[in-house]
Amino acid sequence: MNKQLHNILSFFILLWAFSNLSAQEEVVEIAIDSSAITIQGFHDDLSERYTGDEFVYDKAEGEAENLLARALNWIFKGLQSIFGIDVNPHVAKMVENIIYILLICFAVYILVRILAGKDAVSFFGKKNTVVAPINISEEHIESIDLDELISNALAERNFRLAIRYMYLKALQELTIKNVIDYHFEKTNTDYYREIADVTIKQYYNKISYLYDYIWYGEFDLDETGYEKAKKSFDQLQTKLNTIG
Repeated sequence: MNKQLHNILSFFILLWAFSNLSAQEEVVEIAIDSSAITIQGFHDDLSERYTGDEFVYDKAEGEAENLLARALNWIFKGLQSIFGIDVNPHVAKMVENIIYILLICFAVYILVRILAGKDAVSFFGKKNTVVAPINISEEHIESIDLDELISNALAERNFRLAIRYMYLKALQELTIKNVIDYHFEKTNTDYYREIADVTIKQYYNKISYLYDYIWYGEFDLDETGYEKAKKSFDQLQTKLNTIG
């Protein structure tokens, strides 16, 4: 009897527990969207609508452009708007690099002109260290018969070579008169700085310019041009003759 009562009580307890568990379950309702669907498409002018600078992604954000880059960018935009020429970014970068190289070369040239003065022509020109029959590295220039060399060059109508010998003769006379201290490694600018007399300084400045222009510039000199250049050398020689 007690066992049957125990079984009945156990049955009702399980039934009560099961009913409480079912009551605690949350009921979830699923909402159904019944609104109308609108189909969206791409516009035909999509490429034209996104061509502004704000849509250019090949440049890092915050990247600064220098003056040259901005100028080239302005030119390329002008070509595109006026002539319809679209410059490839790689071509534009190559053009920019070429301009940088040219600017660097120009800056080096200007620097050499400033530092070397009139000898810059010699610096960029050929190095004529040996000219028959004399060597310009000869330290005792006063011992060379330059008058004979000038006469021989004129006889051969080699006026350019004659100007070279006349310039060396001017250095020879300046050395003999103790106006300069000749040395084959010195430059025109070195000699110019050594000359104290203002008039001689001006005459020497003129003939050194003619010498660089004619000799190192490989100027094709005719007889008329030679006679004009010779006047400057004669002026220097006349002034040197007044020095005791």
